[in-house]
Amino acid sequence: MNTSPIYNSAAAITKSDTVDLAKLSDAIYVGGAGVVVVVFPDGSKASFTCVAGQILPVKAKRIDSTNTTATLMIALYVV
Repeated sequence: MNTSPIYNSAAAITKSDTVDLAKLSDAIYVGGAGVVVVVFPDGSKASFTCVAGQILPVKAKRIDSTNTTATLMIALYVV
């Protein structure tokens, strides 16, 4: 039985140190390998080293531009 979420909405991510995503993500798709600096709803941050094609299952309010080297990121949502 597959218990993975089914994402049915997506939006391109523009990295920023100040501008939040339009809404909290349910996950982040990383198209190009590198580091993703996630800002969580409480303002805390974590850096994730990702491979191309990875899905990060995080509730992110923003992806910081500083120190984020991954590319082609897409916010995924369950609506």
